[in-house]
Amino acid sequence: MEQQTLKRAKGIKLLVLDVDGVLTDGGLYYGTDGEILKKFHVHDGAGIKVVLGTGIQVAIISSRQTLAVDIRMDELGVSNVLQGVQDKFESLNNLVKHLDIKLDAVACVGDDVADIPMMRCVGLAVAVANARQQVKESAHYSTSAKGGHGAVREVCDLLLVAR
Repeated sequence: MEQQTLKRAKGIKLLVLDVDGVLTDGGLYYGTDGEILKKFHVHDGAGIKVVLGTGIQVAIISSRQTLAVDIRMDELGVSNVLQGVQDKFESLNNLVKHLDIKLDAVACVGDDVADIPMMRCVGLAVAVANARQQVKESAHYSTSAKGGHGAVREVCDLLLVAR
C-alpha cells in the first residue's frame, strides 16, 4: 500500500458508503411481492462496527431507497443513512456541515459515475475493484475486493492501519 494512501487515510473522521455495488454486489433481487432484497457481506458489517468503535463515523448516501438498507444499518449502528438521494454531492456537503467535519477528513467509497462528484472533493476517494473505469480514475485507492464481496472491510482495515 502506498504511503500517500495511508497518509490520506490517517485523518479520516467520516466514512461515506454507496450501497448498490459497494455494500452489495450491485444485483437487485425482487421477491414475488415486489420487495427488493439485498445481500450484504458479513465481513463488511464487522469492519463497519470496528471503525465505528474507533470514533470514525459512517454514513450511507444512496440513490435508491430500500427498507433492507435501513434494517442492516440499524443492526450495525449506522445512524447517518441518506437514501433516495438525487444529488449525492449536495447530500455529502449538507452532512459534513451537520457533523462539523471538513471534506478532507472524509473517505468515500463508490462504484459508479454518480459517486464521482463526492469522490472528487474528499480526502480519500476509494473505488471498489469492479467499479466503472471513470470511478477508478477519480479514486486515490482501488480495493482488491469487489463490491459486496468484502471491499468495505478492506477500506475499514485500511483506516485502522492508518491510525
